[in-house]
Amino acid sequence: MKKISFFILIMIFEFLGTSFKVQGKYDLPIIKNKAFQRGEKLTYNLHYGFIDAATATLSVTNEKVKFSNRETYHVVGVGKTNGITDWIFKVRDRYESYIDEKALVPWLFTRRVNEGGYIINQDYIFKRFENKVKTEKNNTYHISDNMQDMISAFYQARTFDFSEIKIDDEFSIDCFMDEEVFPVKIIFKGYENIKIELGKIRCMKFIPLLQTGRVFKKEDDLSFFISDDKNHVLIKAKADILFGAIEVELIEHQGLIRPLKTV
Repeated sequence: MKKISFFILIMIFEFLGTSFKVQGKYDLPIIKNKAFQRGEKLTYNLHYGFIDAATATLSVTNEKVKFSNRETYHVVGVGKTNGITDWIFKVRDRYESYIDEKALVPWLFTRRVNEGGYIINQDYIFKRFENKVKTEKNNTYHISDNMQDMISAFYQARTFDFSEIKIDDEFSIDCFMDEEVFPVKIIFKGYENIKIELGKIRCMKFIPLLQTGRVFKKEDDLSFFISDDKNHVLIKAKADILFGAIEVELIEHQGLIRPLKTV
């Protein structure tokens, strides 16, 4: 069950260019980022019913690591179980992504998963100027210009311009994971005031299109709420699964570019 819970959390984080030729070789597009900065840290609680099952953090470190002489954001995502759930089904997950500072596409993605003894170790090296990605299995795949990983997709989506968004507008972004390309599609469903411990936040509600029958009963059983400001922070997510309900809620934040607006 906790494995599925973390899968849902990562899907939420998965929520959410074209190439140009300069002097004979490909350059990368420039995407304006007014949503996040180095030093930002978001902390979430994952609830299963009345149980505080796990915590997760997403941190943009203060490092400035370069790939192909381009500066990157180093983002680290960590998830772990708490209390009795840690004793029943211990989870220790760590995801890292090095995201191009200007193009907001990944250069390197690493995944270290240990969920009840189930181990996943992945390393994806993105060759951006060749539109290729190489995996730890030494397999190479051709990818699109704007291909994302499980972490970078969340951060690039935060930079989207939602100023003229309308009900049922659909957004799509391609994500490379488990050596496959997953087209993530999300539909805007309106505005809601979401109450959390940090206050009441005006949010935009999105529903991703999901595969039914395995974990979810219906395509709209997962919904998430993004702050209706320029931060575009994930405030809360709800998932109705085949054997219960899961909620993810923001409980702490640090280093936001601007204050989180409350109603």
